[in-house]
Amino acid sequence: MTTLIVPELDLSIPTLGPALCDMIEETCVFGPGSLAGQPAVLDDEKRAIIYRLYEVHPKGHRLAGRRIYQRGAIELKKGVAKTEVGVWVTKLELHPEAPVRCDGFDARGNPVGRPVRFPYIPMMATTEEQVSELAYYVLTFIIEHSPDADLFDVSLDRVLVKGPDGKAAGKALPVSTAPDSADGALTTFQHFDEPHRLTLPRQRQAHETMLQNTHKRALEDPWSLYTSTAGQLGQNSVQEDVRAEAEAIERGEREEPSLFFFARWAGEAHDDLTTLNKRIAAVAEATGPIGEYGPGQFERIAKDYDRPGADRAYWERTQLNRWRRGGSQFFDMKAIYPLCRPGEVLAKNTFATLGFDGARFRDATALVAVGIASGLEEMLGLWERPDGVETWEVPEDEVTAAVEDAMTRLDVWKLYADPPHWTETVGAWSARWPDQVEEWHTNRPKTMAYALREFREAIDSGSITFGGLDIEGADWLPHEDLLRHLANAGVHELRLKDDEGKPLHVMRKQDGKAELKFDAGMAAALAWKARLDAIKAGAKPRRRKRKPPRRLY
Repeated sequence: MTTLIVPELDLSIPTLGPALCDMIEETCVFGPGSLAGQPAVLDDEKRAIIYRLYEVHPKGHRLAGRRIYQRGAIELKKGVAKTEVGVWVTKLELHPEAPVRCDGFDARGNPVGRPVRFPYIPMMATTEEQVSELAYYVLTFIIEHSPDADLFDVSLDRVLVKGPDGKAAGKALPVSTAPDSADGALTTFQHFDEPHRLTLPRQRQAHETMLQNTHKRALEDPWSLYTSTAGQLGQNSVQEDVRAEAEAIERGEREEPSLFFFARWAGEAHDDLTTLNKRIAAVAEATGPIGEYGPGQFERIAKDYDRPGADRAYWERTQLNRWRRGGSQFFDMKAIYPLCRPGEVLAKNTFATLGFDGARFRDATALVAVGIASGLEEMLGLWERPDGVETWEVPEDEVTAAVEDAMTRLDVWKLYADPPHWTETVGAWSARWPDQVEEWHTNRPKTMAYALREFREAIDSGSITFGGLDIEGADWLPHEDLLRHLANAGVHELRLKDDEGKPLHVMRKQDGKAELKFDAGMAAALAWKARLDAIKAGAKPRRRKRKPPRRLY
């Protein structure tokens, strides 16, 4: 079976896990589903995970009794109760009697546990509409059906722990993704369920804010737990970051890591999914020792792979727990990542081309430059409609200022601009820079498809790189946001064929998800098309470098 478990197991490390696993099976139940309300049961694998999550530094260590890991992550396929494991742990962290923190050691050197003092536990949801659903809903169900339900006060927006005097002695609550809603929280534990869905800048900022909150209650040794399924490569999700960190730990690039990570998936031995039996075997490996919940479960899952219209990349992510590029994703982000040059920018007077695309009122507008000689792309401007805002317009003066700055700072051969939503503005630019601004309509399917194919060929050949300087605290991050837009682009197959009879493709909204903006990806493709045209035309820099003065002695 293929797993990634880091750091490696050290049996000399003490853990609070045994008592906590016993408490889960004594006081917890299964959440909504076929086993709803039945007593919780931990298989050997999940028991081992909890043991690792609650490892503490041994007696005699300078940090004796403190948690070893500030974060824990469980990455498993759908349908194996990983969310319930996360919720059971959440209930322990909230429980007034659970021995979740080390309070010293017994004569044999085993840790003795105590409960958290006034626990505060935020549970992050993907959207505001889900703050009372998903993991938080499972928590409320499990508590209400547990034998110790009288210790808690449950409502739709919080779970309170009842103190000896009847007053609240701690709470768990669902939180939205707005950073200011979680800012200032005195967190003792927090749960992120399905963090592969946390991809938007505001979601990532909320996650970062919540992590920083865990430093405020040092005496309670706060930590965070992620429970996730493999996500879509290139979406720049929180879980993608966590997975990358785990792989770095495996390679030995992190000293004294503060993350415990466990993942199981169907390995390379199951890459061949052409037959039903091979897919059943792959699902069985990804599921692990827990096996089928009912007869024929794996066969039913395997047959769904052949369903007409099935998204097989999504099927692999959810049923085999494999990180995959989306079936509707235009760019292969695994090919793009090695081409990233964060921090690299185009020098002053670089001979360059520009690409401009976007909507004035709806989604986003972007300006991208590429060095003709170097092939380095840098995003010079990005304007996105804020989430939840209906009436919004790109500030035209800022866009024009960005174009003017590019024309001044760089030696621009051409700016290819898609004009439909910016007709008058692009016309004004053309009047100002008649030799450099050119309207380039993206609504020509065949012409656009060939331009995009050239862009993808540049990625495949490695002749393009992606730079940009991300500034801490800035409203937008040129390098990160350019990659995000490239990852957001969906693919649409045209009914048109190329000269070899192969189908042509253009970009569109991915899986119909309106929130996935990709205008910077289109601007990047237009900048690259202008670069290719410059090379084909034999274009030469307009600004000659000044020769140093001759020395007279």
